[in-house]
Parts: sequence; structure tokens; C-alpha cells
Amino acid sequence: MMKEKQKTNRVLTIVLILGTVTVFFPLYMAAIIAFKKPSEMTNDVAGALSFPKQWSFENFRQAMEVTDFWRSLGNSLLITLVTIVLAILIHSIAGYVIGRGMARRKSFRFIYLYIVSGMFVPFSILMMPLVKQTAHMGLGNRAGVIVLYLVFYMPMNVLLYSGYLKNIPEALEEAADIDGASTWTTYWRVVFPMMKPMHATVAILTALGTWNDVMTPLVIMSGTGQNTLPLAQLNFQTQFGTNYNLEIGRASCREIPILIFYMICQKQILNGVANGAVKG
Repeated sequence: MMKEKQKTNRVLTIVLILGTVTVFFPLYMAAIIAFKKPSEMTNDVAGALSFPKQWSFENFRQAMEVTDFWRSLGNSLLITLVTIVLAILIHSIAGYVIGRGMARRKSFRFIYLYIVSGMFVPFSILMMPLVKQTAHMGLGNRAGVIVLYLVFYMPMNVLLYSGYLKNIPEALEEAADIDGASTWTTYWRVVFPMMKPMHATVAILTALGTWNDVMTPLVIMSGTGQNTLPLAQLNFQTQFGTNYNLEIGRASCREIPILIFYMICQKQILNGVANGAVKG
């Protein structure tokens, strides 16, 4: 029994080491290439793995200059932050109404299934109708992109919020009702604060999707001159696709803000994922 346990531990250790190498090796390569000059790029393994002869931030500076980094960063931050705030406010209310309503009326279960089914609709099917509709409504700008993100992420967020509500006892709401609180007051004073872990989970999932998305801004804001970071990356790859040093330097600049956001929210995210599973 002891030998079998030791054998299992060895296998798990080997798998863990291989997984760690698989994750960190590309990160190491990206970091090394970002600081190298194009003249230092070689085809042999030893040259590829070697440190730069001189550490320099020149690649980052050039990438930021070529892609109009700060303006694109501002657009991405504005779209992402506004989408996160509105998603938490709107989708949490929808999840609360549907989650509590399913226990009382069957019609709410139909509404729930109808909304959640939106997760399975491919964007390619909606792309052309959305372009025409947003242009007709005058939403071919950042506001239109934000509205579409709120629609796209509503099914997933409603699923998460309604599932998390099962961890909040209805007795708390009943006690608030006895004390004379309205349903609106009960939600904002009792339920909403208790959903903090799920707010963090929704925030990071929405942020990741919004921050890295290129198709929606490309389709909606094409030709307006308002680039997001993914759009700037697309234009950059068209012009400098073979300059890997600049490309990786630009990609690093793009991912730093979202990594910082994840590090801030990671504890709450783990709690939200653990407690937000849909229970029968």
C-alpha cells in the first residue's frame, strides 16, 4: 500500500513538473525575446535561450509609439471598466430576480433557460445584423461596443449570479421584509453586498473577454479611428508581423493591466467560483 502511494506521488510530481515547464517556458522565451535586438535573434537553440547582450526597453518604446499605445489603452480601459460596472449592476439584478423567481413561478425558469441559451449562439451569426443595426441606431462607437458586451455576457453572468444566490439564505430577506424594508432596499443593503465574491468573478471574466476581444470593436468601430489594444495589435501585425521583438514587447504592454487586475481580485474570484456552482 505504501509503495503504491509513493509511486502515485512520483507520477504526480513528474506531471506537476512537466506542467510547470510547459507554462513557464513560453513566458521565459517571451520575456527574453522582448528585451533582445532583432540582430540577436538566431535559429539555434542556445542562441534562442540565451539572455540579451544588453537589456533594453527599446522594443517596448517602439511598440508603444507605433501602435499609438496610450490612446488605444485609454479606449480599452474605458470600454472594459464601464462594461464591468454595468454588468455587475444590471446582471446581478437580473440574476437575483430570475434566481428567486424560479422557486415561485415556472415562467421564470423559461426566462432563465432562454437567456442562458444565448451562450451557445456564435458571434459569426450575429455579426452582420449587428453591424447594420448599430449603424442605424448611431452606435458605431465605444457606446455601441459596451452595449453589445452587456448583451453578450448577460447569459453567463445570469447563470453565475442565479447559482450563487442558492448560498444566500432567504431568511435574511424575510427578516428585512419584517423590519419594513422594501424589496429594492433589501437587495441593495442585504443581498448585493453578500454577492461580493461573485461580483469579483463576474468582473474578471467580463474584463478578460472585453480586454482581449478584437472582433466586436473591429466590426462596430472599424473606420472611426478609435482603436482598442487588440485592434492596434491587429494593425501592428499587418505592418510588423515578422518583427517578433516588437510584437512580444507590444503584447507584454497589453497584458500587464489585466494581470494586475487579476492579482487584485484573485482571492474573491476563487471564493466566487467555489460557491457559485449551480446546485440542484
